[in-house]
Amino acid sequence: MSKTWFITGVSRGFGREWAEAALERGDNVAATARHLDTLDDLVEKYGKALLPIQLDVTDRQADFAAVQKAAEYFGRLDIVINNAGYGHFGVIEDLTEEEVRAQLETNFFGALWITQAALPIMRAQGSGHIIQVSSIGGISAFPGIGAYHASKWALEGFSQALSQEVASFGINVTLIEPGGFSTDWAGPSAKHSEISPAYAPIWEARRQNAVSAKRGDPQATRGPILKIVDAEKPPLRVFFGTAPLEIATKDYESRLATWREWQPVSIEAQGE
Repeated sequence: MSKTWFITGVSRGFGREWAEAALERGDNVAATARHLDTLDDLVEKYGKALLPIQLDVTDRQADFAAVQKAAEYFGRLDIVINNAGYGHFGVIEDLTEEEVRAQLETNFFGALWITQAALPIMRAQGSGHIIQVSSIGGISAFPGIGAYHASKWALEGFSQALSQEVASFGINVTLIEPGGFSTDWAGPSAKHSEISPAYAPIWEARRQNAVSAKRGDPQATRGPILKIVDAEKPPLRVFFGTAPLEIATKDYESRLATWREWQPVSIEAQGE
């Protein structure tokens, strides 16, 4: 039985790969992009199985209208993937208010509005799957991308709460947490703050790490995303790529060690 998908940010990267994976196996896809001409080849190839929707996810009213349009066109929504987003590069001291707000508007609020729009439809169906594209940067943090981390940690928090709120309605929630992939996240889609000379060593270290880092192939994620949406009990969290598990293990072991070391102080703070 075919499924109906709603995916944001389908012009390139993960969104494009997953839309094609769904369409190739006979599913229906409502695909959003800022510029509809980026979807012309998919429209030509897949016809009515693809509903192209022009959308800027920072527009809450437009988000609700887009989700409703997709539900009315296909008759239901089985899978909603919040994929639209970008990375902002800048140390905390250098971030402007405009830069931080823009990062949160897209990566956090855009996903929140789409999620809110889809939930009443899925509750009425008694089924559905919300998939949030997070990052290893949603559970760990690195210098130079603090605004990005803030957006993804916020996404992780509301999605974990959401998973508990909607389980009884037959709705699943999954956070996909990729490591480094050969998308344009750090390329054309990225935004950058002005670099203060005092932080130049951080950017040089990031540059060297980027050169040596092994990147995953976005096309290779087609099979994994289909396994996740087809799973009887999909995971709340899943890594994409080989690097995230090692990063998370070191990070959480360090956190636990610190919490245990300072547990006497924690107990003291409890009082009588």
